[in-house]
Amino acid sequence: MPPKKSNTLTEAELRLMKILWRRGDSAVNDLVADLPEGEALAYNSVLTTIRILEQKGYVEHRQEGRAFVYHPCVAEQDAGRSEVRHLMSRFFGNSRERLLLSLLGDDELSADELQRLKDAIRNAAPDGEGEV
Repeated sequence: MPPKKSNTLTEAELRLMKILWRRGDSAVNDLVADLPEGEALAYNSVLTTIRILEQKGYVEHRQEGRAFVYHPCVAEQDAGRSEVRHLMSRFFGNSRERLLLSLLGDDELSADELQRLKDAIRNAAPDGEGEV
């Protein structure tokens, strides 16, 4: 039985999506040229990865002359939310509380980060009067 296909992004897919979110419409050559130094991929690897992204529904293409031009059809923020939901499902039993408690238990949480989290929770309370 083949492995279940995942709609989450691999590292290589995410690198290409970040370029597309920043640049907008891009041909494969543009993506190859815009990869950071030290993370270069061959044209065929980028082409294969972008086709996978298209199958997953993250990008679409149109033809311009002989080249396909790809553009993101999922916003970066939406993709991030989807990844967090996937993480929450896999590791935290779909519990936002367990996810947040895990983050709060991180020893590297600064006082500023903690205050921003408190403010976000207070502002997210249904009546705007959350107690933190």
